[in-house]
Amino acid sequence: MTIAALIVAAGLGTRAGPGTPKQWRALAGQRVIDWSLAPFQAAPRVGRIMLVLHPDDIATFVAPPGIEVTAGGASRTASVRAGLEALAADPPDLVLIHDVARPCLPGPVIDRVIAALATAPGAAPALPVTDALWRGTDGRVTGTQDRTGLHRAQTPQGFRFAAILAAHRAHRGDAADDVEIARAAGLEVGIVPGHEDNLKITHAEDFARAERILGGQMDIRLGHGYDVHRFGPGDHVMLCGVAVPHERALQGHSDADVGLHAVSDAIYGALAMGDIGRHFPPSDPQWKGAESHVFLRHAAGLARSRGFSLSNIDCTLVCERPKIGPHAAAMQTRMAAILDIDPARISVKATTSERLGFTGREEGIAAIATATLVKP
Repeated sequence: MTIAALIVAAGLGTRAGPGTPKQWRALAGQRVIDWSLAPFQAAPRVGRIMLVLHPDDIATFVAPPGIEVTAGGASRTASVRAGLEALAADPPDLVLIHDVARPCLPGPVIDRVIAALATAPGAAPALPVTDALWRGTDGRVTGTQDRTGLHRAQTPQGFRFAAILAAHRAHRGDAADDVEIARAAGLEVGIVPGHEDNLKITHAEDFARAERILGGQMDIRLGHGYDVHRFGPGDHVMLCGVAVPHERALQGHSDADVGLHAVSDAIYGALAMGDIGRHFPPSDPQWKGAESHVFLRHAAGLARSRGFSLSNIDCTLVCERPKIGPHAAAMQTRMAAILDIDPARISVKATTSERLGFTGREEGIAAIATATLVKP
């Protein structure tokens, strides 16, 4: 399943006030366009990003690695159509269409839209309307409007690519968004929960709110873990929760799973809460021979109890043997189950030390891990 993101950034944004179009303005230390690209660059399932720019901006824009660029049209509808046609040369299975003016998009909204496309040709985030609605003329209330069933639409709006491309090709004139075009073509569009932070910068005062969201609340932590265990008698090694056949076993107070130990220490480190030894002292006999998933679940639980989500885990095993490649997918799946996160957010890989040092002499195995924790 291939997924592309299509970011529409060809407008002039005149309602945001005079000066540079809003996508190029500074916001919390970066440009609006940089913030809008970031969630898709970080999304593990998004394989391509197509950026639609005003023709005058293409010559001066330096595209980050992996970002494709095409020229937009005179309206949002025309720009989306141009982006879809550019993607059609190598069509993805799914496309997520997002407005560059929404720089505060939380990653889980992307995940919800993608998940909904498994059962519908279209899906979009929205929030139920909770305020009373009035009709008015000349600054006076002239009536009320029933809010039952009404939603505030957001982006990204996701679609099966072939279906939305055909819908755009058949559509005449402009539209408020791509959901309108999809429904005009008879496509069913599911609604998934949006997020209050996913605001659209329309007026000058919206920059201040976006600044507060992006600059004042998010807490991102990185932690690193390193562990080593020596070989001893045995017929398998425990690595990242998987029993791997081998003529020797790793020795330690617990099951000596060097991979899970490094990942656990990375999470503890990101929380500034020490390491496994602080929470599970080797002097305590109750942990002798313990399975290391106990430590990893404890570390993940501490992170969640403090409001953090696990954004990604990267674990590298250093050894000559056993070969890790045939077991890496199982390790990834096992750690995902222990941590209760998407397997796509976990990387397990291996390297040798070119026959140098204790790992090169096959005296033991080392592991290095990095954990990223995010608190919105």
